[in-house]
Amino acid sequence: MRDGVVFVATGPGYIELAVQAAESLRLTNPGLPVDLFTDDPGAPGLEMFDRVHAVPSTHPRVKIDCLPLARFERVLFLDCDVLVISALGDLFELAERFPLSLAHDVRRRSELIRAGHAHETPYAFPQFNSGVMLYRNDAEMATFFGEWKRAYAAAGLERDQVVLKDLLWESGLRFYVLPPEFNLRRVTELDAWEPMDAVPTIVHSHRLLQHLRDQGGRVRDLDTLRVLERQALAEEWTRAGDDTPWRPG
Repeated sequence: MRDGVVFVATGPGYIELAVQAAESLRLTNPGLPVDLFTDDPGAPGLEMFDRVHAVPSTHPRVKIDCLPLARFERVLFLDCDVLVISALGDLFELAERFPLSLAHDVRRRSELIRAGHAHETPYAFPQFNSGVMLYRNDAEMATFFGEWKRAYAAAGLERDQVVLKDLLWESGLRFYVLPPEFNLRRVTELDAWEPMDAVPTIVHSHRLLQHLRDQGGRVRDLDTLRVLERQALAEEWTRAGDDTPWRPG
């Protein structure tokens, strides 16, 4: 099939989030195929997916192994902690021009996010968030994913974005940086958007998993995410101190 969405869910909570994410995708993009790679193919609720595949290995970033195994020609990979709140429209057309499309990570002041493994890059070339990736499923990308897997294993790091940044810096791969509405990491950003700015499409928030673990329930709406983000924002600014000139009042 030409276009489709892929999730990878392993471990407690992630399958439940993947089902919720797939539900949001079905509501906003009916008819778009969606597959799941998982370590528990018999888990409840998986009828939401068109096909369910067993993951080929069990290492913490097994998603890298799964990416080239997708059955679609143009693939949108999504982390489990997303909500698809609008139609994807012509997003898949990007794969005709760019083998890979993904967004910047948001915590660009953080040394964790600026870090590379083999390369020190300028501030303006931060890590990329690998939780929303549109890619062309061809030989070029299979090679790239193989290099990413080998580099990740050799680096011995927990986060896959560190070596991904290295590869994108040194590689000749033609890639595109998605606008924030396709990987919206801060729902509170919407408070400042004007009507003609953008169409929020994919919300990607670790609060979804955090709330599931801490409160035992799923978050399905943006208003609840806003509340959770504002609470976390106040705590972040307190830890950072008050000397930053653009700190909100």
